[in-house]
Amino acid sequence: MDTGFIAALVFVFVVIIVIAKTAVVVPQQNAYVVERLGKYAKTLNAGFHILIPFFERIAYKHTLKEQATDIAEQVCITKDNVQVGVDGVLYMQVLDPGRASYGIGNYMFAISQLAQTTLRSEIGKIDLDRTFEERGTINQNVVAELDKASDPWGVKVLRYEIKNINPPHDVLSAMEKQMRAEREKRAVILTSEGERDAKINQAEGEKQQVIKQSEAVKTQQINEAQGEAEAILAVATATAQGLREVAAAVVDQGGPEAMQLRIAEQYIQQFGNLAKAGNTFVVPSNLADLTSMMALATDIAKGQSKPAA
Repeated sequence: MDTGFIAALVFVFVVIIVIAKTAVVVPQQNAYVVERLGKYAKTLNAGFHILIPFFERIAYKHTLKEQATDIAEQVCITKDNVQVGVDGVLYMQVLDPGRASYGIGNYMFAISQLAQTTLRSEIGKIDLDRTFEERGTINQNVVAELDKASDPWGVKVLRYEIKNINPPHDVLSAMEKQMRAEREKRAVILTSEGERDAKINQAEGEKQQVIKQSEAVKTQQINEAQGEAEAILAVATATAQGLREVAAAVVDQGGPEAMQLRIAEQYIQQFGNLAKAGNTFVVPSNLADLTSMMALATDIAKGQSKPAA
């Protein structure tokens, strides 16, 4: 085989290897840090790139996606000197690949360790009972501290979430007893408040019933009084009207004779009733003088019917 041909094949092979080593395709949401002769040169974003052979090389590769890492469980001491095991999840994102490459050796390890120390500090500020209800505040404080520390590294800490808070078994048992006692206390309070409200409602109902009954009696008495008054007034009005009619009839023609006859009838009727009442009775001395008595009644009636002068 010709030596020149072999040399050409070798040259082509070397060129292919060089192109393969220098041609770089960066995937989406990734960034590659390029060094030229050992110094930082540039950052390659997503796309196709050609490096200078033998002078440039890819030193670091970073993903720009949001990353989640577990924070291992650690023992923290609360403000009231109770040991609890706490673990969590940390979310971060690389914003500056250059600073993430040269600002720190391993930003993931550094941020994880810093998250543990910050968490211990935050747990130590509060009592055990408040660690469960203040979980959101603890997360926010941890994120704020980590974000300030990781800013020079070109990494943004987005979120931190506490997964579990595990008190010791004896403390957990005491907390369960406390919660059970608290629930029983609330049940007793609610029962007593219900009984109190029921008694108040019953008393209020009885009060309203008494008021309504008294108002009904009052209304009944008023109505009865008004009815009696109207009845008396009606009887008086009828009596007066009757007397006026009688007086008018007396002064008319034949009136005195009719009145005398009426008086005589009533006199005889009442006298007869006296006779029926018993076997023995006293007879008036002027019993025979019925005519004079009738004349006297007639004179009185006429005198009453005459108008005053």
